Amino acid sequence: MARSLFIDVTDNRFNTYIFDTRQGRYELRESKNYPLPEKYEFLPDTIPGGIEDVFVSLPLSRLNFRVLELPFSAREKIREVLPFELEGMILGGTDKVLLDGIVVGRTESNYRVLVVYIEKNVMRDLLGKLSACGLDPAFVTSLELGEVLKEFSPERLLSIPTIDDNERIEIAREEIRHPSVNLRRDEFAYTRDDDKTRRSLRLTAVLAVLLGLVISANLLFQIVATRNEVAAVKREMLKNYRDLFPEDKNIMNVLYQLKSHMKELNGKEELLIGDDPLNLLWKLAGAEKSPAVFYEITTDKGNLVLKGEASSLADVQKVKDDFGPLFDDVNIADSKSSAQGRMLFTITAKEKRS
Repeated sequence: MARSLFIDVTDNRFNTYIFDTRQGRYELRESKNYPLPEKYEFLPDTIPGGIEDVFVSLPLSRLNFRVLELPFSAREKIREVLPFELEGMILGGTDKVLLDGIVVGRTESNYRVLVVYIEKNVMRDLLGKLSACGLDPAFVTSLELGEVLKEFSPERLLSIPTIDDNERIEIAREEIRHPSVNLRRDEFAYTRDDDKTRRSLRLTAVLAVLLGLVISANLLFQIVATRNEVAAVKREMLKNYRDLFPEDKNIMNVLYQLKSHMKELNGKEELLIGDDPLNLLWKLAGAEKSPAVFYEITTDKGNLVLKGEASSLADVQKVKDDFGPLFDDVNIADSKSSAQGRMLFTITAKEKRS
């Protein structure tokens, strides 16, 4: 649980309020008051430990004021123009003071702006005394000013408002959430959060570099492993290639040469596969009982030549007709009479393709 310290400085004492911070809520844990040392010489033993955030409030008597009229109300824009608007109105010049402004009303055409300022030497001294106690306030405001702003009038700035202790604590809690003004500006601006952000960004950058190195190392490992696997596959391919084609002595590209051999083998597929004589005989046996006698059957790449003899030309024609359902392009290529009066014939056909 984070703890916040609010130092409420008055004209004759300073109060310390310690808040426990829970999810944006500030619960009072402890409040104490001490006599105000001369020149803000805070004693270290009055400052509790274990504090994460510090906030400081100054009394109205330590601040200076001016009221201006400006044609705009944007807070940042007001802060930008204040040094120019107040030039010549502040003794020693605006470069000797720290300025902040807040809109407190408006006229028909302009906004009324309350300018709050403090000498840089006073701020330097205050921050130095707090730093000696190990404190670095996030902002320097005025809770008495916060009370005045509830019902603002220039006259209320001339008299210190009466605020009891409980009210001061409530106003302090509201100032932590929404400070009325913040006089820690220019070279005195609060930088701890910025430093934290820069350190966080540096840490993030270092972690990103380390992550990049880890990823690069992992990629390098995978690349090396993949290359080793590829080399092993190539060696295995070379070994198998030599087993398949021992006559090849000049092996330059295993894959290319293997594709070349495959192309050559595909061209010789039909020769390597050859005909199926058993299937041919099976088909012939399945035909109707033939009136002819075959004494020569030749097959070459599906082309059939059947030679035989029959009693008559009508029997030869019947053989042709019987072969029609079994083969394609069945034709009687030749027929003639023998010396014994029988018909010699030659029938050609092609095997059916599935």
